[in-house]
Amino acid sequence: SCSRAKDVTMPAKLPVNFFSPRSAVIDLFRGQLDHADQLRQDSEIVLYFFYAPWCGQSIAAREEIEHVASRLSDQVLFVAVNCWWNQGKCRKQKHFFYFPVIHLYHRSFGPIEYKGPMSAVYIEKFVRRVMTPLLYISSRSKLLDFLSNYEPGVVGFFEFNASPQPPGYLTFFTSALHSLKKDYLGTIRFGVVTDKRVAQEISLVHSGSVYLHRHANTSLIYPKDVMNFTAENICKWALENREMLIRWLRPHGGKSLLLNNELKKGPALLIFIPYNPLAEIHPLLDEITKVALEYHKCNKSQAAKPDLQHVGDSESPAFDSSVTDAHLKFSETFPIAKYPCCNTVVLPQWHSISRTHNVCELCVNQTLGVKPNKVHVPHCNFLEIEAALDSFYLQEHTFFQVISNTIECSNFFSFYSPFSYYTACCRTVNRHFLSFISSEKTIFQTPKVAFSSHGKKENTQFSIPHIEDRNCFIPDLNISSMNITGLSCRTNKTLNLYLLDSNLFWIYAERLGASRSTHLKEFAAIVDLKEEVHYVLDQNQSLVGPSLENFIKNFSVLYSPLKRHLVDDPSVPFAEEQVVTEVTTSTFHQTVFRSAKNVLLLYYAQWCGFCASLNHIFIQLARLLPPDSFTVARIDVTRNDLPWEFMTDRLPTILFFPHQRKEQSVKFPEDFSVNLPNLLKFILHHSSLSSSEPCTKECLHKESVLQQGHISHLEREIQKLRSEINALHQAHDQLEAQLSEARREEQRLQQQKHTLEKQHKTLQLHSEQLQATYDQKNQELLEMAEKLQELADASENLLKENALLRILVASRGGKLQSKDEMKEPLQSEQTLSEDNDLSFSTATTAALEEKRIDNIDTIETEHSSGNRTE
Repeated sequence: SCSRAKDVTMPAKLPVNFFSPRSAVIDLFRGQLDHADQLRQDSEIVLYFFYAPWCGQSIAAREEIEHVASRLSDQVLFVAVNCWWNQGKCRKQKHFFYFPVIHLYHRSFGPIEYKGPMSAVYIEKFVRRVMTPLLYISSRSKLLDFLSNYEPGVVGFFEFNASPQPPGYLTFFTSALHSLKKDYLGTIRFGVVTDKRVAQEISLVHSGSVYLHRHANTSLIYPKDVMNFTAENICKWALENREMLIRWLRPHGGKSLLLNNELKKGPALLIFIPYNPLAEIHPLLDEITKVALEYHKCNKSQAAKPDLQHVGDSESPAFDSSVTDAHLKFSETFPIAKYPCCNTVVLPQWHSISRTHNVCELCVNQTLGVKPNKVHVPHCNFLEIEAALDSFYLQEHTFFQVISNTIECSNFFSFYSPFSYYTACCRTVNRHFLSFISSEKTIFQTPKVAFSSHGKKENTQFSIPHIEDRNCFIPDLNISSMNITGLSCRTNKTLNLYLLDSNLFWIYAERLGASRSTHLKEFAAIVDLKEEVHYVLDQNQSLVGPSLENFIKNFSVLYSPLKRHLVDDPSVPFAEEQVVTEVTTSTFHQTVFRSAKNVLLLYYAQWCGFCASLNHIFIQLARLLPPDSFTVARIDVTRNDLPWEFMTDRLPTILFFPHQRKEQSVKFPEDFSVNLPNLLKFILHHSSLSSSEPCTKECLHKESVLQQGHISHLEREIQKLRSEINALHQAHDQLEAQLSEARREEQRLQQQKHTLEKQHKTLQLHSEQLQATYDQKNQELLEMAEKLQELADASENLLKENALLRILVASRGGKLQSKDEMKEPLQSEQTLSEDNDLSFSTATTAALEEKRIDNIDTIETEHSSGNRTE
């Protein structure tokens, strides 16, 4: 019988050099991991580059590694290991889920995995930080430079008066390496101070002390009495207590939740700047850092005014430290027991001036008056705010002005207590010019506060404005309202600041609205995931500190003047003679709302297959409807942003906007099939209600023309249907012929099936009979084998007995011969004994002979019976 052919596999080709032989990188292309470990023992800093020869990322990173090796090969050993060849030790011992992988070793410490961008400048920056994890701070100026960086700084003080190192220095050195191992971005900078005078600048007195610097919060000193002084504990303590004012985002390019997790924390300011990690100075980054520090600097004001309360806030409001003294003086001048609870009120626009309205800050205050005891103001409650609003709306006409360059304040008593009163300060807000820009044109630069009396004696000393804008209303303070210091603590719209390298991640900026044609890759955008909006800083403005401050302030105010950015798709017109209008974000209002026509709008997406199947229906519909009265349009919702009231979660969606009633849009019913007759009925039904005027002769003529066009179209459709019916009849006849042929073929196959079934039954019976015969013969053979085994055992026993008899006969013959030789000399003396011996031997011999004869007869009988059995 032929044996089955074996599978043939081609063995893998032997690996070849991945790096050039002239490269500074040692290429272990056979995966010699043991040789790599031997090389590491002779070097202080080693970089391992684990690669797969077929991997595109490994091939792209090869040039970057060579570039870094050419610059640092005199200080760092670069080793590349092929971790894909199945015969190499690297493949057998390492199990990587991706390639390439970079590991660094500092002496015996490691591995420190690098997970940053595969760019030469970033890799070199990380290698240099591993080479020198501690920065030596030798003077006060260097200490100030170290602490002014936006990255958290950890400083250790060690006096090198012992040999070889002071106690704890190696532990602090190892903790810096631990931080690089846990956070590859290297956001914590470690420095060491050896001069006692420099260490005293940050309150470090004892050698071995560790200091964590924080800008917006209190700096910390490592608690040796609570935690053991180990490298892991120092690193953990620094990571848990660090202050992240600005965070770098570096997406790795694959599927990740990095951006989603950060944006879910709250509104985010994403700043894209071209960044070179190896550059010595970063002016733009320093300017952004200054803005971030001012934005989060609110600890001093909290310490100065710990008792301030604001309705809805859990923390005290913050103020700039430069106004603390003046503010205290102002509090002494105006003896208010507590700062008031305030609310913001917008007056109605009676004069229909769309860009102008009045904003009033309504506050609940209490006087000390003639009350004998000190008044303690409780927390704001709903009743106080409601009473203040009622009193205010009764007198709101006294505050309303179309245009006012001053801030007018008024006090009026409460209805419930003679010791309580309400303060209202109103101003005119122009939304077009509303921004907190420090310029002479700003109407809030030097506000004029005018107090007036409405129903009571003027009392200006007790007028306190809204707590968020208090500095704007205090005339005695020489402070402008454009101060960004501590703004993150004075608003509920706190921003998280993030930096991205535009050289690597400019595609994200383009998705947010950045121009693709710009040469200067600088961009800033605010993304509010909860509100589903984002704002873009005007790219005509340079990305500098003042523009960022204005951008942040305009977002933080209650009535933000920022305009929501909508992503627009400059798509090509509709291919079919442009009978269907393609709508984008920029043309949505012009095409839909400002148009004097009835508009039928289709929401679709490129990935929606059912949406594409409706194209021919909309083309026919656009040709049927008169173009001077109807517009058929569509919009790609995946490439265009829409106002929230017109968003949809189902595709396709069809909306009809009737003429002169665009706000009463109608959605096409989902339970109806989308076809031409249903769409026509839907449009005619809702468009007939658009006009309430009586129909004139011209209207009737147009209507008759439209109906005639519909009738002619229907007649053409009927003619097409008739031709299609004739074609279907012919196809039906052909199908009937094919069906009859198929029936005959089915009958023939049925007969063959019956014949095969009979043959199968016959073969099955023969198979059963053969199986029974086989079982019977098998049983007989087993019985015969058992009998043969018994005969073999018996013959073996007989052979053993025969051999024993032969031995006995031979021994007896020897004895008889010896006796015959001794018979003659002793014949006279032992006649009687010989006779006895002779008779005994004769008897014995006879008995043995009889036994032998019996055995021989038995053996012959068994052999004969065995022959008969065979």
